[in-house]
Amino acid sequence: MRRTAITLADGRELIYFDERADADRSFPDTRELPPPPPTSQLRLDPLVDEWVAVAAHRQKRTFLPPSDKCPLCPSTPDFASEIPAPDYDVVVFENQFPSFSDRVSPDEITELTEQVPVRPGVGRCEVVCFTSDHHSAFGQLPAARVRTVIDALADRTAAMSALPGVEQVFPFENRGVEIGVTLHHPHGQIYAYPMVPARTQAMLRAAARHANRTGGRILYADVLAAEQKAQTRIVAANEHWTAYVPAAARWPFEVQLAPHRQVPDIPALSDAERDAFAPLYLDVLHRFDALFDKPMPYISAWHQAVVGAGRELGYLHLQLFSIRRAADKLKYLAGSESAMGVFINDIVPERAAQMLRDAI
Repeated sequence: MRRTAITLADGRELIYFDERADADRSFPDTRELPPPPPTSQLRLDPLVDEWVAVAAHRQKRTFLPPSDKCPLCPSTPDFASEIPAPDYDVVVFENQFPSFSDRVSPDEITELTEQVPVRPGVGRCEVVCFTSDHHSAFGQLPAARVRTVIDALADRTAAMSALPGVEQVFPFENRGVEIGVTLHHPHGQIYAYPMVPARTQAMLRAAARHANRTGGRILYADVLAAEQKAQTRIVAANEHWTAYVPAAARWPFEVQLAPHRQVPDIPALSDAERDAFAPLYLDVLHRFDALFDKPMPYISAWHQAVVGAGRELGYLHLQLFSIRRAADKLKYLAGSESAMGVFINDIVPERAAQMLRDAI
């Protein structure tokens, strides 16, 4: 893989990850762009001790443009996009409308009330374009391209984990207008959080309790071993990875893909583990689409170890889930889920696993 970094017209970084050594990356960004916006505010909710990001500039982000004005497609003589080159394999660049960045406003306030401190949302947000083909999807990529994506995510995870103040790096993909995507082009994002998100905090607390009870055993490793033994909720597996429906799945269709070896993050995966991920993940994505014979909306979320305290408890895994519960029905987060965080699943996880096994 060849890595080439350039600077866009407004100073943001863009990196080409090429599968060919002779790719021409000399094309400049010819646009006239305003400077990037200042970073978001982080405001502490004292009632639950959680940070909330306020990023008003994101209201102006591009929303479902026509295909000939897609900012993630390669540039053409008639339209200059975010990617100056006329073609690419995988591209990563700083988000033009970031939730977190290092561009701190000089008049940043530090407190709203005695109970609500405020601090800059210092971090980084990047966009990952999986292919130059606007009409493709991650599930349609060849295995070799998935490997390129994994290598790009490893590169960016390592770089973003080293940034000052970053506490966790979170790569993810949203697919489908039902999920809320604002660009149809196949792409994902990477957030470098300046705090440990609430879900990760809960996972760390559970992992620490388990380690204390069991003399240092890793919770996720024990959960994975139990699923492999039970087999009931296994969807697919190979030498290095297992894909299974969690026994307490929150979503109608939810699968976790985990390596058989405990690693903290994507950079720690071996070449063999990176190669083995592609066919298994593509298989699961195909099963998702085959369930109702149409593209499945989903969120694909990489759970990586935190950068600092508690890193030894982390166990890399990918969580893939959909809000579709039937061919013509979506699961909306209503009162119990949205207000109280108590999920009520419409489909028994064992049944969901069986449906996914039978889908292909």
